[in-house]
Amino acid sequence: MSVLDGDYLKADTHWDELLWVWEQTQAPKGCKVEIIDGIVTVTTLAATSHHRIAESIHRRLSGVIPEHWHIFQRLGTAVPARLGLYVPDLVVVPEMPARGHDTFVPAAVARLAVEITSKATARHDRTVKAAGYAEAGVPLYLLVDGLAPGGPTVTLYGEPKEGVYRLLQAGKFGERIRLPAPFGLELDTGSFHGA
Repeated sequence: MSVLDGDYLKADTHWDELLWVWEQTQAPKGCKVEIIDGIVTVTTLAATSHHRIAESIHRRLSGVIPEHWHIFQRLGTAVPARLGLYVPDLVVVPEMPARGHDTFVPAAVARLAVEITSKATARHDRTVKAAGYAEAGVPLYLLVDGLAPGGPTVTLYGEPKEGVYRLLQAGKFGERIRLPAPFGLELDTGSFHGA
């Protein structure tokens, strides 16, 4: 890819062009820049409660994953087939790719993606990102949806096939959600209330 003089960009593919725009986007500190359905988006800062939930899940995951695995908050995960580059609230990656881009990983290397809804992200977290993670073959997707129409819920998706997840478990805040192998972890979502 090359940048031409003036206001024009010449890229080998539409994906390369999107990546270039994503990399060049200067957002206020703490905001997240993503590519969703081929559109570069900037999302405002998450509330403190959002971070408390992420931290709670992070702590629990830390105790069950192999030592060489990684848990990242806000690591870019790319799904080029869906023109998406998502920044999940948490992502578990067994190994960082030896080669590739230094600001994101292919979503296909993730073993678990976690999204915690906010007013700005709820629609995408429930639909576009679920489809994108499934398309990439991420084995588990955990959606913590404090803004669900019927009340706060936690939903675990898995067994992706042809870009679609199977619903593995869903419950209200306060119920337990079991993450299957390789995690073998039961999350008590009671702490998500008021968080």
